[in-house]
Amino acid sequence: MTAKKGKEIERSFSVEGSPYIGIFAACTESLLLLPLNAPASLAVELGRALKVAVIKTYIADTSLIGCLVMGNSNGFIVSQYTQDSEIERIIELATEEGFKGIINRLPDSDRLSAAGNIILANDAVALVHPSFSEEAVEVVKDTLDVEVYKGTLSGLNTVGMAAVATNKGVLAHKDATREELEFLEQIFELPVDIGSVNFGVPAIGSALLANSKGYAAGNETTGAELGRIVDAFGF
Repeated sequence: MTAKKGKEIERSFSVEGSPYIGIFAACTESLLLLPLNAPASLAVELGRALKVAVIKTYIADTSLIGCLVMGNSNGFIVSQYTQDSEIERIIELATEEGFKGIINRLPDSDRLSAAGNIILANDAVALVHPSFSEEAVEVVKDTLDVEVYKGTLSGLNTVGMAAVATNKGVLAHKDATREELEFLEQIFELPVDIGSVNFGVPAIGSALLANSKGYAAGNETTGAELGRIVDAFGF
């Protein structure tokens, strides 16, 4: 895992040699979860870009944290396959950083497990996979302390990978329909824009980490795409 050297060192990154950093990491307003084997230099650079404390862990004994976790300032939703020891580690380290939220798994009864892929959230609102059970909706609502809605983006159920939401704006899949974008504006009550990452990839969440203080993108993201990110989130 290395940070790109040069002009974009604090904005463009790779993780495990991949530009799809959103698959391997998850961030909130104050915390960034990175795989245990992430080098210290990467943790420092990402922490600086996002202005957050960094916690290293695995989720479900894998490095695919971004796929399996969705969090905000109030808590984290994790895959039902997350180990007790992993949750305990996150709580212990996060508490040291002043985190007072909670961590809950998705319900065991749900067939949906990749929380980061299927939940789009900021500190006030969440959009979730249309097939979420009512039990799963309640877990999201209670853990993240948000209003929860069901929907799609570009017809995709994986809304957590199709967009990124902060407390300042939403950047969505470039092929999202007008109706979907209007729905996002209605529920989040924030500016909504469309874009791409990693030289045209529309799955925004796969290669973008962002909060209201900063952002980090995959190292194949172009200057024009970075400009769209800056505009969308008001940096």
